[in-house]
Amino acid sequence: MSQLTEFGLGEKLKVKGKIQAVGIVGCGSVGQGITLLVARYGMEVVFVDISKERIDEIFNSLESQLDDEINHWGITPSEKRLVLSRILGTTNFKKLSHCDIVIEAISSRKKGTEIEPRRNIFRKIEEVVSGDTIISSNVSTLMISDLAEVLKKPGRAIGIHFIEPIDKTNIVEVVNGVQSTAEAHEKVMRFCGMINKKGVCVHESPGNISTRMIIPIINEACEMLMEGVASVQDIDLTMRETLGNNVGPFELADKIGLDKVLKYMDNLYTEYGDNKYKASPVIKRLVRANYFGRYVGRGFYNYENEKPISSTITYAIIK
Repeated sequence: MSQLTEFGLGEKLKVKGKIQAVGIVGCGSVGQGITLLVARYGMEVVFVDISKERIDEIFNSLESQLDDEINHWGITPSEKRLVLSRILGTTNFKKLSHCDIVIEAISSRKKGTEIEPRRNIFRKIEEVVSGDTIISSNVSTLMISDLAEVLKKPGRAIGIHFIEPIDKTNIVEVVNGVQSTAEAHEKVMRFCGMINKKGVCVHESPGNISTRMIIPIINEACEMLMEGVASVQDIDLTMRETLGNNVGPFELADKIGLDKVLKYMDNLYTEYGDNKYKASPVIKRLVRANYFGRYVGRGFYNYENEKPISSTITYAIIK
């Protein structure tokens, strides 16, 4: 008797081009935001991080974020369990083998673009995934082509930049490198639709659209603060209310992390040499004092349970 497997009936069917599983390499605050977003929309998520202890910390953080949503009537406990059931944490890159898209999202607060560690991650991903898997990076101040060049199939590399706050921002920047294929672009745009985001096509340029626009705004807000034009709270309030933003420039800087903001500024200034990207003395002073933003409890604001309770500085801190 013929075996059913001869006809492929005993194997798990997978529709070509369908996105069922997404990999995340590096699960800091951004990686966690992507993980929860993707899992909410019914896809499996596999995240890779450095140790079992770190994976436990990440799951505790994911649970805490979901519990906060439950407390605000955003989801139910059963929905929380369903979301978590779709997430796997591991230290083993081989667990990414079935993923349709893998996104590098390592959280590095060192100076520079960390290009070599990211290239090594791209190599490790390509060793274990299928030939049509998209290999991506969430980085904004680095050219995706600089990472793609280490791949055997560089056309599969395309940038997918999620903009913070990930759960509130509807835009995802889809960054085409020099060799990115039309098929890769189409697949990523479809992925954006599956997670209820609008994919915006960007031809690679350090900073993309969002970071290149955000950095000068943060710098200008710092300039007004130094001039004594207005307080931290009032500058943020004005930007929220008049432009319809979710957060003001100082709130956004604290959310991103001031050490990260400083790194973005340095990278863009190195790339373009334009003073609008040159780091404000206010940012430098706060970073030197370890006022890194919300994740350490103090930046432009002091935080309690990740909620801003007061400003750390007022007017004209630098004469």
